[in-house]
Amino acid sequence: MARAWQHPFLNVFRHFRVDEWKRSAKQGDVAVVTDKTLKGAVYRIRGSVSAANYIQLPKSSTQSLGLTGRYLYVLFRPLPSKHFVIHLDVSSKDNQVIRVSFSNLFKEFKSTATWLQFPLVLEARTPQRDLVGLAPSGARWTCLQLDLQDVLLVYLNRCYGHLKSIRLCASLLVRNLYTSDLCFEPAISGAQWAKLPVTPMPREMAFPVPKGESWHDRYIHVRFPSESLKVPSKPIEKSCSPPEAVLLGPGPQPLPCPVASSKPVRFSVSPVVQTPSPTAQSGRAALAPRPFPEVSLSQERSDASNADGPGFHSLEPWAQLEASDIHTAAAGTHVLTHESAEVPVARTGSCEGFLPDPVLRLKGVIGFGGHGTRQALWTPDGAAVVYPCHAVIVVLLVDTGEQRFFLGHTDKVSALALDGSSSLLASAQARAPSVMRLWDFQTGRCLCLFRSPMHVVCSLSFSDSGALLCGVGKDHHGRTMVVAWGTGQVGLGGEVVVLAKAHTDFDVQAFRVTFFDETRMASCGQGSVRLWRLRGGVLRSCPVDLGEHHALQFTDLAFKQARDGCPEPSAAMLFVCSRSGHILEIDCQRMVVRHARRLLPTRTPGGPHPQKQTFSSGPGIAISSLSVSPAMCAVGSEDGFLRLWPLDFSSVLLEAEHEGPVSSVCVSPDGLRVLSATSSGHLGFLDTLSRVYHMLARSHTAPVLALAMEQRRGQLATVSQDRTVRIWDLATLQQLYDFTSSEDAPCAVTFHPTRPTFFCGFSSGAVRSFSLEAAEVLVEHTCHRGAVTGLTATPDGRLLFSSCSQGSLAQYSCADPQWHVLRVAADMVCPDAPASPSALAVSRDGRLLAFVGPSRCTVTVMGSASLDELLRVDIGTLDLASSRLDSAMAVCFGPAALGHLLVSTSSNRVVVLDAVSGRIIRELPGVHPEPCPSLTLSEDARFLLIAAGRTIKVYIGHSEPVQAVAFSPDQQQVLSAGDAVFLWDVLAPTESDQSFPGAPPACKTGPGAGPLEDAASRASELPRQQVPKPCQASPPRLGVCARPPEGGDGTLSPSDEEGPCEESCDPEGLGQASGPPVLTEEEAGRAGDGAWAAAVGSWGLALPPRSPGQPREQWRAGQGRWCRCRGLRTVGARDTRNSGAPRTTYLASCKAFTPARVSCSPHSAKGTCPPPASGGWLRLKAVVGYSGNGRANMVWRPDTGFFAYTCGRLVVVEDLHSGAQQHWSGHSAEISTLALSHSAQVLASASGRSSTTAHCQIRVWDVSGGLCQHLIFPHSTTVLALAFSPDDRLLVTLGDHDGRTLALWGTATYDLVSSTRLPEPVHGVAFNPWDAGELTCVGQGTVTFWLLQQRGADISLQVRREPVPEAVGAGELTSLCYGAPPLLYCGTSSGQVCVWDTRAGRCFLSWEADDGGIGLLLFSGSRLVSGSSTGRLRLWAVGAVSELRCKGSGARSSSVFMEHELVLDGAVVSASFDDSVDMGVVGTTAGTLWFVSWAEGTSTRLISGHRSKVNEVVFSPGESHCATCSEDGSVRVWALASMELVIQFQVLNQSCLCLAWSPPCCGRPEQQRLAAGYGDGSLRIFSVSRTAMELKMHPHPVALTTVAFSTDGQTVLSGDKDGLVAVSHPCTGTTFRVLSDHQGAPISTICVTCKECEDLGVEGTDLWLAASGDQRVSVWASDWLRNHCELVDWLSFPMPATTETQGHLPPSLAAFCPWDGALLMYVGPGVYKEVIIYNLCQKQVVEKIPLPFFAMSLSLSPGTHLLAVGFAECMLRLVDCAMGTAQDFAGHDNAVHLCRFTPSARLLFTAARNEILVWEVPGL
Repeated sequence: MARAWQHPFLNVFRHFRVDEWKRSAKQGDVAVVTDKTLKGAVYRIRGSVSAANYIQLPKSSTQSLGLTGRYLYVLFRPLPSKHFVIHLDVSSKDNQVIRVSFSNLFKEFKSTATWLQFPLVLEARTPQRDLVGLAPSGARWTCLQLDLQDVLLVYLNRCYGHLKSIRLCASLLVRNLYTSDLCFEPAISGAQWAKLPVTPMPREMAFPVPKGESWHDRYIHVRFPSESLKVPSKPIEKSCSPPEAVLLGPGPQPLPCPVASSKPVRFSVSPVVQTPSPTAQSGRAALAPRPFPEVSLSQERSDASNADGPGFHSLEPWAQLEASDIHTAAAGTHVLTHESAEVPVARTGSCEGFLPDPVLRLKGVIGFGGHGTRQALWTPDGAAVVYPCHAVIVVLLVDTGEQRFFLGHTDKVSALALDGSSSLLASAQARAPSVMRLWDFQTGRCLCLFRSPMHVVCSLSFSDSGALLCGVGKDHHGRTMVVAWGTGQVGLGGEVVVLAKAHTDFDVQAFRVTFFDETRMASCGQGSVRLWRLRGGVLRSCPVDLGEHHALQFTDLAFKQARDGCPEPSAAMLFVCSRSGHILEIDCQRMVVRHARRLLPTRTPGGPHPQKQTFSSGPGIAISSLSVSPAMCAVGSEDGFLRLWPLDFSSVLLEAEHEGPVSSVCVSPDGLRVLSATSSGHLGFLDTLSRVYHMLARSHTAPVLALAMEQRRGQLATVSQDRTVRIWDLATLQQLYDFTSSEDAPCAVTFHPTRPTFFCGFSSGAVRSFSLEAAEVLVEHTCHRGAVTGLTATPDGRLLFSSCSQGSLAQYSCADPQWHVLRVAADMVCPDAPASPSALAVSRDGRLLAFVGPSRCTVTVMGSASLDELLRVDIGTLDLASSRLDSAMAVCFGPAALGHLLVSTSSNRVVVLDAVSGRIIRELPGVHPEPCPSLTLSEDARFLLIAAGRTIKVYIGHSEPVQAVAFSPDQQQVLSAGDAVFLWDVLAPTESDQSFPGAPPACKTGPGAGPLEDAASRASELPRQQVPKPCQASPPRLGVCARPPEGGDGTLSPSDEEGPCEESCDPEGLGQASGPPVLTEEEAGRAGDGAWAAAVGSWGLALPPRSPGQPREQWRAGQGRWCRCRGLRTVGARDTRNSGAPRTTYLASCKAFTPARVSCSPHSAKGTCPPPASGGWLRLKAVVGYSGNGRANMVWRPDTGFFAYTCGRLVVVEDLHSGAQQHWSGHSAEISTLALSHSAQVLASASGRSSTTAHCQIRVWDVSGGLCQHLIFPHSTTVLALAFSPDDRLLVTLGDHDGRTLALWGTATYDLVSSTRLPEPVHGVAFNPWDAGELTCVGQGTVTFWLLQQRGADISLQVRREPVPEAVGAGELTSLCYGAPPLLYCGTSSGQVCVWDTRAGRCFLSWEADDGGIGLLLFSGSRLVSGSSTGRLRLWAVGAVSELRCKGSGARSSSVFMEHELVLDGAVVSASFDDSVDMGVVGTTAGTLWFVSWAEGTSTRLISGHRSKVNEVVFSPGESHCATCSEDGSVRVWALASMELVIQFQVLNQSCLCLAWSPPCCGRPEQQRLAAGYGDGSLRIFSVSRTAMELKMHPHPVALTTVAFSTDGQTVLSGDKDGLVAVSHPCTGTTFRVLSDHQGAPISTICVTCKECEDLGVEGTDLWLAASGDQRVSVWASDWLRNHCELVDWLSFPMPATTETQGHLPPSLAAFCPWDGALLMYVGPGVYKEVIIYNLCQKQVVEKIPLPFFAMSLSLSPGTHLLAVGFAECMLRLVDCAMGTAQDFAGHDNAVHLCRFTPSARLLFTAARNEILVWEVPGL
């Protein structure tokens, strides 16, 4: 509400009363004059010195305007031939004040951290003028529109807070200043805007325009920053495809000069296609300035104007501007207003802004060091390590491996320091002049940015309190310099103060501030150790008497700390090390050396390596670093050893050998861990307690040249100038393999798409393939004579292509591992092109190959199989602006459906070509200040990723040029490689149904595009702000993190790919949606999959996608206010707004009921054993799930509290307060719909047909007793809808689209009263609540009104059919409900809601209510609820609709209001609300029932089941929780007592196929873990207590089928569908054994039990078995701690006849008998349907238990002799093995594919498809 007074706009001069000069100030020549053009008073500011003549608001610099409007409108006119300056002080959200200045004094753009200077030049219409200078003599009044939010975001990456102050300096006339959150269009006013999607300028702000004149002829509009303009060389043809949205953020560019062309460029008529120059004009000589991306164009014609807000751009046709038009352009960060001759100008078709912005967020870094490897620190709590990776500072949590980052440096970080309380972090970058930053370590916010007096900073050291910072470096003369800064006030908003500076001629290699006295320091270097002191603003030093050690080269120093932590200065000892191996112990009080020791190698005779170390005489080992704790001293030396010594250096305590020289060591504050870094780029720590070395990071030691990704295993390959090829795990960012070539440098790399192989090209011209399994070279080919520059494979892996620096192109066949050369063609590729990942490109369908060649100016497209040249495009058209030939840099294919080829050129543009014809589809000029050697396009063609220089477009982080960029396989992340490898999260929303936009992508309405009113509204009315989104919380779709977790502002936070998140909404006031924590991870999938992987927009709402041709919804609900909607129209009135846009036709399939499976009755076969009437061994306790494929299959009566829904073939009646359930069974098939009588005494349920019944079944239940009173068989097909008459005397039933039968039943006896066959499919039926003798049906294009006439006992039906008017649009009527008499509301499949007058039989009103089909409508009072297939639930105020019925087409069409909106997790299929429609229960196709409260704006999950098949149920050791996994990719943890969902782990686009819970002996309860196996072969370890994923590994190349923990929980066994069994460590992720004995058949079961195996004749602590689909079972004894595994037994069972199993084999299942460890039970396909009991000691079958069917699932009770078997015939059998008896149980409507006893055997869980039934075992 604090900003409400500033809406819709604020008159700044009036609000601050400028004319009184009390709250504002004026200086110099400032006067009020009358302007003839504006015909009013204006302020004139003039004077020769701009700084001395100005108007300032507010009056004092200590005050603030506090204006929060996004846009600032400055209405001014420069004085002719004068300069002017406009200063704005803008405050960011982190309270940083930035000055933004615009002036024609500035010759170029300049930027610092606190000041932005933009040149703003108004130029006369002449082609020969400088771009900067004085205002022209004919300067006109200008509306300068500044987007302050984008200015800060684009140029400083800061969030806009408010406008603090304004200063208008001479020389100019100013009329007024305005701020607003709306984007106004100044050229549009009056009735012109009624038909345009723009927000006109309010009358108060508008410039006067005489009648008959054009606004553009009199005034200028400058919008900054804005979209990029481009000047085409020829008009776009009508057949050209529209431009797609690309990821092109603005970046700084050089300001080009406009160049006049005397004659047009002639195009070649040869088969070679030429691309025109970006500045060449066709047919006329024209002035063509290079377009810039910041300032947009105000066009003359009102119907072509665009007032979309920044970032929301419309797709408009090319427009020809007259000579009087003004266009505004900006280059990079420059602004230019230019009056030109006639120039064709185009609007860039960027579909929508990037929400959130920025669109990339750094997630992970592979790398360490950069400037050096000595900077690595522990945090004071010892939980994290801080180190630089080139220009990025990384904080790595050592226990979890999570990273967070400090971004801002533009060069390599040369020094780091952290204070003792983890409050301040200081950093300096390498190159001169050195820039230093102080950071808030906890939040990651940069507190201060300042320039160091030193040119280069080498070392930094904080005092323990953080009040003093000392730095050592070199000045501009190369002299050593020491500087002390005071930093105590930085955290309080103060500045850094230089306390003292000192120069010294002594070398300084290390510098430390003492911990016991902040005024004392120590340094060491070549031949000197000095003690420093800061006193009186002066730094002084004195040397330590080194005696005979005065010539040593000292490298590092450390102070000794007392054990009590509070030493006296007199007790302080200093340790100093040297390159000669000496360690000196110095008394700081006396400044003398107390002890001198030397590290020497001692070799065993004949031994090549040192065996131990002593301190004696002789050649020493160079020591590079040391660190001291109260108990020991850690020493790192150049021989690669880290050694731990006691402080008396009597003997080595521990040592660790590294792969390279140790450059830095650091002991953790607790003294238990020692951090070490090597010059070879390794960072790790030694745990002194466990004596285990942990690797934290590995890094290339030289720039990375190329990268490649492997999708199935989630691996990344990089090649570097350090001559290594490294393979990384993308999930953990840890190195897996390292291939080194000492002689031949690798240049290019790519993975084989299907095999565990990668290819690498080398500088010698060799191309080698490497096996990732054997870690060796497979094949080598040397067909190239020069270095390999490009390497790529087709998506199917059949062909490989390589190019070299000599211009040759090679084609290889990779169909088999022994790949061979097919063709080698010379002089094909550009010979002097550098190696680049984009040198060769293969189309997504593998049919085309593109490359730059045979010259730099041409791009060639070939057939990939035949290498026939299909197209050659000439890129080298003369660029008149630069007088040089353009050349191609890189190529990239778009999606196959588009057929686009993208080419980046040396003139910094990207050209989009048709890959078949070579026709120009689109041109992106000035996309980057430098040429782009690497580019790639996302799979959905929505984002173009460009890297050049040291940035990925505008995202800084790299300190060296970026060599390669790529999207991850799931398109949710971006990788960039240069100095290091950076992994970025893509935060932009995804579109599931916009896979390949062949049509123009629809554009979202910008902030300034307010709602349109009809022509009857007054043009003078003030424009409204765009209707905001509703403030109520909308529950996210499953797997969507709707709100970033806490800690997102610089703290360590989970990423979008993997991390916990709450199922709640945006923190900006949105209401919460209750639910369990969810861990979401996105995986690669098909195009369009994972559409809900990111929240859309800054609100975090998961908005559903829409078809490319479908119009965007045209209004939203108001936030706390009533808002008129647009898009509403009166049927019958002329409406031409959308006459030219075809509407999308939607099918009404959302109303059809599709049963999960047409199953047989459970007792239809012989041999079944139903439970006795007195009760059986099992009692159904709970049902988990809701049938989301039903329709209207949930009822709720708030007055009685009755709540019922369906799950499969059961009606579940649940008490919402206690959670207790009743289960009404009897249906033989899945229930499709429910209906509750108006008296709430009778419930009717309908189901489909089963194998035993020819008709569908309707059961009528007594609500009070829960008994079935009547059973009727009305239809031969599924019942689609049921409805009771208002007096409950009749029941109407509606058959589905096949049956088309409408039947009436009398509720007294439930006899059939009337039945009729409908001529077309009908989707809904309803009784008139005001007249029991009327009912209505809706269907395809018609509304059918039925009138019931009763004569005695007979009832006849009279029918009246009314067609749907064409104005409603195409589509079917899918839903209906009665409103206030005589209104009827109908929903359509195209998202329309139409209103009918049932008396007149006409439709008089309709409006567009949603993007998807309306499947549900409910009315009560004056409110209407609509639910759609998109998941939107909307609440409408329709009280004024009755008035429209009376007024007809002449009524205003703005009387329907949307009050609220919620977005649920699936299409809405059922709903029940109270009479006031304030609260209700809603069901969705996702299997979720939500409790909705419109008053609170919340939706709470009541019932939630899996969306698809449940694959496993496991239980916690204490039996407090259970966990389930499903093919929907989720792992859910439930509280066993209440069956409430507690935690959910979600992996998108993957199926979770198996699950295991760690055993009780694995550790403490809080260390319980889940192991889940997925369809991509990955195995993930989840921590239940931390709600996080601990580990992800890929032990299998194919889908996992089963997983189990060893009995001690330290080993995981997993099986896959190829028959491999992998044995892995769940802590490290390493797979140390793979068993292939079952290879060829899927592993169906792995069962592990704790058993001493001596009685079986083998050794081992675990006994486990594996069963495979070929009816084989292997039994093993293992002791994994000793890496021992031995086969105990091998069982093979005969195969069944194919006819007996109908060609579908049931699974082979086996389990150890819990009551007899020597027994093994097996079920599976065989000759007989039976359970086989095998004795492991006797080696024979001892018993067989017959079964009625082949078993689908098996479970053995741990506490009793009970055996549970599930069958495909929807039946569960319980067998008492002790008594030899059995009982059968029904309840499921599908195959019982899973049954599991709890560890206590008190409960039995069974699953059929996605429904879970919980059975109680009485007597236990």
